[in-house]
Amino acid sequence: METKTRPTQKQINDKLWAACDTFRGAFDSSEYKNYILVFMFVKYLSDVWKDREDEYRQKYGDDKELLARKMARERFVLPEGCRMEDLHALRNDPDIGEQIDKVLAKIEDQNLQKLDGVFRNISFNSEKLGQTKDRNRRLKNLLEDFADPVLDFRPSLWDRREDVIGNAYMYLIERFASGAGKKGGEFYTPHEVSELLARLVAPAPGARICDPTCGSGSLLITVADQVKDAKGQHSKDFALYGQESNGDTWALAKMNMFLHEMDSADIEWGDTINNPKLREGTGLMKFDVVVANPPFSLDKWGADTAEVDAFHRFARGVPPKSKGDYAFILHMIETTLPTGRVGVIVPHGVLFRGGAEGRIRQRLIEENLLEAVIGLPSNLFFGTGIPAAILLFNKAKGKDTRVVFIDASNHYEEGKKQNRLREEDMARIVDTYRNKADIAKYSHAATFEEMQGNEFNLNIPRYVDTFEEPEAVDIAATQQEIDRLEKELVEVRGKMNGYLKELGLVP
Repeated sequence: METKTRPTQKQINDKLWAACDTFRGAFDSSEYKNYILVFMFVKYLSDVWKDREDEYRQKYGDDKELLARKMARERFVLPEGCRMEDLHALRNDPDIGEQIDKVLAKIEDQNLQKLDGVFRNISFNSEKLGQTKDRNRRLKNLLEDFADPVLDFRPSLWDRREDVIGNAYMYLIERFASGAGKKGGEFYTPHEVSELLARLVAPAPGARICDPTCGSGSLLITVADQVKDAKGQHSKDFALYGQESNGDTWALAKMNMFLHEMDSADIEWGDTINNPKLREGTGLMKFDVVVANPPFSLDKWGADTAEVDAFHRFARGVPPKSKGDYAFILHMIETTLPTGRVGVIVPHGVLFRGGAEGRIRQRLIEENLLEAVIGLPSNLFFGTGIPAAILLFNKAKGKDTRVVFIDASNHYEEGKKQNRLREEDMARIVDTYRNKADIAKYSHAATFEEMQGNEFNLNIPRYVDTFEEPEAVDIAATQQEIDRLEKELVEVRGKMNGYLKELGLVP
């Protein structure tokens, strides 16, 4: 009987990161991340499939026909010859890259409903991996890395509550994002920021949750983890939707959902503003919760056709051609149900820039949609040190027209490369928001009249005074200290001259 040695999450994470050594130095992480993550995905499929086969064999014996019928009902199908060990056996094949591509095609063909297009943007037979000799060597090394016993994703090794493979995937995504700098921010939102946003929007059971710029899907998954039942336990009663414009990143999101056993998530590929794919009938699909970390101040977002938008998303105004922030905000609000909520991460310019953006901002406030403005610390995001803010909108805000302003910019843990939000920082923000609390030098619930008096400028310092009065200086005490130090200096100089005379260095 096969023994099952359980590795730790850290061992798995470390081994996966070490496997990246195959490509380091030859390619940038933004290039090779897809190859690593695809291998990890196939290894997961292989281990889950093997585990289920072993389980059925123990139950029903070696009845091949019965076994085949049972396996055909699994959440995915792994065709014959498509396990990771099958690929490992071919590691010395001169056409190993082509063989891997054929395996991926077979897996996709057998699981079109869930995995259609996931591998379309990747080829292991590409010169991106080097010329034939170098490419074969790298692929052989990679196959040997993934044959390591530590990388064992069989579910029977783990408690159902432990999302080992999902955690490993998210670990890699975050490491890749960190290494990719600015490009990393395009596909990953730091976990603490995602966690904060998820707590703020607080999705209820049964919620439709959408991220129209979903990247690798990490924010969507984090928000889904916040769905709790009446007992405060995690609930799977939700539906996830997303759209991503970058094909490679879209594939990462699809795999991420599958690895977290969220197979039913509807993740579309396309430009959300110019080609929204999440529709019902002739209109846009509506959601209970919409969250996003859209690209900051995107140029050429589609302003030229906004005036004739088929979905009337820009009735409140057309954002500037060179700054698409409000294009995403308006899309999110338009796709929210009458009782729905929106949480979006934005650059600070969104709060105060004038012109078309100022007019849109005014309309949103006059319609009593805006609920909170939260200023975050600088250097939280990959590839940029600029501080960002979170805007919260609520279509069911009621008669309360106040907007909560929170200045959390000075509350964080400093890191070598990046700052991060601590648990206490997140808890304080959420608590302040929910209670609409006025806290000196931290938060203020501003009235409509206050915002109107500021010409609907939402710059946080207009509402939260964080100026620290300098400590009063005791002039008399300071002068006494100066006199004491001067007297001490005279004495020291006298002693130094004495020593120098003894040494014969001065007359």
